[in-house]
Amino acid sequence: MGKLFSEITPEIQEWIENQKMFFVATAPLTADGHVNCSPKGLDSFRILTPTLVAYQDLTGSGIETIAHIQENKRIVIMFCALEGPPKIYRFYGNGEVVFPDSENFLSVSVRFPARIGVRAYILIHLTRIQDSCGYGVPQYDFKEEREVLTKWADVKGEKAVLEYQKVKNLKSIDGLQGLGTK
Repeated sequence: MGKLFSEITPEIQEWIENQKMFFVATAPLTADGHVNCSPKGLDSFRILTPTLVAYQDLTGSGIETIAHIQENKRIVIMFCALEGPPKIYRFYGNGEVVFPDSENFLSVSVRFPARIGVRAYILIHLTRIQDSCGYGVPQYDFKEEREVLTKWADVKGEKAVLEYQKVKNLKSIDGLQGLGTK
């Protein structure tokens, strides 16, 4: 069993800021719904306070995380060392979706790189912070960020990306509300 923390310490923050990748996991309430786990990168994660974190949610083909958070708020973020000493941190919490029309969208967005295709920011109000050893995680050397997603959005342009979202991001694979009105 790993160690529990009541908040993100300066040492944890320094370690997190050196990671290039993290994973986001959510699930619907229904037992036959699909659990979702998504890898993330592109300098899209921020620690806002010792108990509040956020990531920049970019346009993609699915909308599972947003749909699950709107249904039940449950979310876990996992960072694991792929370079250096083994370590894993999991941040459990209650998610909040900050859409572009939200009152606090601008105040969150200034913490991140400006990008075309930002669907929302996902805030996580942390309820549990836990580490574990990571002894079974293989080591990899970071080569570079993939730019395919950001280049795709830049080439499409803001208007075409919004149209894409209207087609691909309205409902989750289980039929839960993604983007758009409920």
